[in-house]
Amino acid sequence: VIGRYCDQPEQFPGVAHFHTVRVNQPSGFYYSTDFLKQLCDLWEFRGSGLTNMHGSTGDIVWLGTTTPQLEEIFYELTHKLDTDLGGSGSNLRTPASCLGMSRCQYSCIDAQDLCHDLTIEYQDFLHRPAFPYKFKFKVDGCPNGCVASIARSDLSFIGLWKDNIRIDQEAVKAYIGGEIKPNAGAHSGRDWGKFDINKEVIDLCPTNCMWMEGNTLKINDKECNHCMHCINALPRALRIGEETGCAMLLGAKAPILDGAQMGTLIVPFIKCEAPYTEIKDLIEKLFEFWMEEGKNRERVGETMKRVGLYKILQVMELEVDARVVQEPRTNPYIFWKEEEVPGGWDRQIEDYRSRHKM
Repeated sequence: VIGRYCDQPEQFPGVAHFHTVRVNQPSGFYYSTDFLKQLCDLWEFRGSGLTNMHGSTGDIVWLGTTTPQLEEIFYELTHKLDTDLGGSGSNLRTPASCLGMSRCQYSCIDAQDLCHDLTIEYQDFLHRPAFPYKFKFKVDGCPNGCVASIARSDLSFIGLWKDNIRIDQEAVKAYIGGEIKPNAGAHSGRDWGKFDINKEVIDLCPTNCMWMEGNTLKINDKECNHCMHCINALPRALRIGEETGCAMLLGAKAPILDGAQMGTLIVPFIKCEAPYTEIKDLIEKLFEFWMEEGKNRERVGETMKRVGLYKILQVMELEVDARVVQEPRTNPYIFWKEEEVPGGWDRQIEDYRSRHKM
């Protein structure tokens, strides 16, 4: 609940109180008409009737009610509608996910289930502010990123596959021959001319990992960066791999204090299966560190910039991986810990010079 009060309540008694209420949206934004009717009836009775479906990063937003109605609204939501308030303030905000496996053939993980599980697991953090600033989970079932988690969440989960893209060579030939429309027919509103697999798919691959050998499509999967373009263009010919999981990225945020930033890759691949124990272990290590070390109104991405990515990886007990590094160092100063140096700080300089002649 976000408190809104008028500065001149005597002059404008009708809006002396105009509180905003955030309501936890269902995972994947699935509603029944019955549930929507109950929400509308409750808000018409207890509030202004004005709604916002949804807020910019989730939540059903109810605009305008008075203080005496707040406890009544909370009771109705939790006891009769079997839902909850969303997050507001320096706490966990309402987790959000795409439709995942319920509707999408590209989804590598059950995005809805992970979103729901995290919502239930960390419900206390939604209601009892314990963080330096707000914190958001978002779950994308695949790299198409339908909830844009890489840009809008402090900790984003993006479904990936670890093995090779599955290829149906007969379907590839059907696309080339014009028997199947590319992009699942999405661009069929006008005549774009004959489909050219080189021009429209292969030449647009960002890592140049695809080529044709005669009528056979070849992919060097070790170079694939999961951009999804080829799979989107040829959905009946190309499918995600079978060994699936997700990547975890940390620190995306809007430009409030320190400018906008995208999520930084911290876990290139992790299995994503209930009860998600390994994922939750990493989350709790991060929460413990950030609650202790984060400054007031400092998002976790800004904390990471301040203390360094390596410190975050240490806190979460993750090994440094080349895929995590965005670019090589631009200065020569590398600081070693004593346990990382053979012989420690007390090794004899003569031994070093015997192996490295001056």
